[in-house]
Formats: sequence, C-alpha cells, structure tokens
Amino acid sequence: MNDPYTDRHTPTEIRVRREEKILEVDFDDGKSFALPAELLRVESPSAEVQGHGPGQKTLITGRRHVGIMGLEQVGNYAVRIKFDDMHDTGIFSWAILYDYGTRKEELWNDYLVALKTQGLSRDP
Repeated sequence: MNDPYTDRHTPTEIRVRREEKILEVDFDDGKSFALPAELLRVESPSAEVQGHGPGQKTLITGRRHVGIMGLEQVGNYAVRIKFDDMHDTGIFSWAILYDYGTRKEELWNDYLVALKTQGLSRDP
C-alpha cells in the first residue's frame, strides 16, 4: 500500500451503486474508482480479515453476492462500510480506498488465485 502519510488523496464524492454492488469514489486528483463490494469485503482492513500482523490474513470465501447496505463516515479520514453479510468492522481510510482503486486488478487476481489454490469458491 502507498504510504498514507505522504500520499494523501481526499475523496470529492463517494457513491454506492447498490444494484451493481459497487462503491464509486472520486478523488481530488481527478482519479475515479469503481470498487466491487465483493473485493472490498474480502480485502476489508478489519482484524477479522487482515489479522493482527503480517501473515495472518484470512481468505474470505462465499461472498460473490455481497452488497453494501450503507456507509458511515469516520472522522475526516475514512469510511466504515456496512456489508449485507453483517460485516461492518473494517475502517477504509482514504489511503486504503485509493490504494485498492489503483491495485484493483492485482488484488482481484490474487484473490482468485488464492481461492483456486485452496479449492475454494466465491459462491456461498
């Protein structure tokens, strides 16, 4: 991830497209990202997903149809995403959303490879 202290981008607009299960984020540098709810859920910055240290990340499965129920702003630096599988403990800083947007394809491909390697599925 980019260094959150030197690479500060602030969203100018955040939209949830519920039917498409997409979070759209426009940033102050003109970049816009459409982030699928499934990707955000399986890459949640929560301790439940990321663990408490390096090498502790949990592979989340069965979230192909996960959606976003709502957003809650956290200070001036982040948003908490409330997913319809009741996960709501990840706080997505602006730096994380920007990083996930720039690395969306890499993150998605890594996730698909991990599922395949372990014989797991995106389906519930």
